[in-house]
Amino acid sequence: MSQLQTDPPVGGTLSTIRALAPNLAPSERRVADICIARPKEFAWWSAADVAEHASTSTATVIRACQNLGFKGFQHLRMLLLRDLGASESRVQDASHTKDSIGLMQAVFGEVAADLGGALTPLDRDAFDRAVEAIADADRVLVVGNGVSGPSAVAVRFILNGRTAEAPTDAVMQQLTARHLTSRDVCLAISDSGLNSLTLQPAHAAKEAGAIVIGVTGYARSPLVELADMGLVLGGGTGPWGAHGASATVIQLTFLIGLQIAVSERRGGSAEAAAQTLEHVIGILNHVSTS
Repeated sequence: MSQLQTDPPVGGTLSTIRALAPNLAPSERRVADICIARPKEFAWWSAADVAEHASTSTATVIRACQNLGFKGFQHLRMLLLRDLGASESRVQDASHTKDSIGLMQAVFGEVAADLGGALTPLDRDAFDRAVEAIADADRVLVVGNGVSGPSAVAVRFILNGRTAEAPTDAVMQQLTARHLTSRDVCLAISDSGLNSLTLQPAHAAKEAGAIVIGVTGYARSPLVELADMGLVLGGGTGPWGAHGASATVIQLTFLIGLQIAVSERRGGSAEAAAQTLEHVIGILNHVSTS
């Protein structure tokens, strides 16, 4: 795996590791799993300590860090210490919060940090190819279910005369996918990359000859294996990660950016991009009140 182009922003190191770890060999994956499960200890351990806890060698520990895109073990430790310091500050701020607005500010701070690191695992070349494919397609089908359902609905947009279809019913998604052609694109959205309701229409689109683009939070998942282009995003790792504080926001922000990139590719203007954003917000407001 190539080295990360830039260091993950503050708060983004663990989400980057979580997204890219599935690509590692089994012994290296154990190193990544230890890091994700016990980041505080990992940050202070030596390479030998990590090797002992992961039942592997120090050489494997160093190689795992490099295959995750870091310069080496010490580089990863430095970034973990940086992130842990920032996270501790947010947790302390939240623990001293006496009112709801203070808690809300802490959650917003976490989401902002997660957004900052969300693009670190993204393959830039795959993104460029995805933009080109969507811009040039005759027809675009967007599929997503469960927690990714609202994101799929939100990306039903019109860009320079381009209409994207986003049926909310899983059966309709699959039936529509079967009628795609090699000139069409299926954009499949699943944070886990495992949702069978989303994988089924993606498979149908693939069998019909359409280009399949997958948006997910995990580099090794059925959706990435199926997709012609896998667009992997970092997820939330802060104290409210279990509540899904960041995942949907990251998805929606990414999809809005994708829409704007497609608009620019098709010769759109800044004004058209602004209209697109306005259109997406309108859809979200409608979904939230329906």
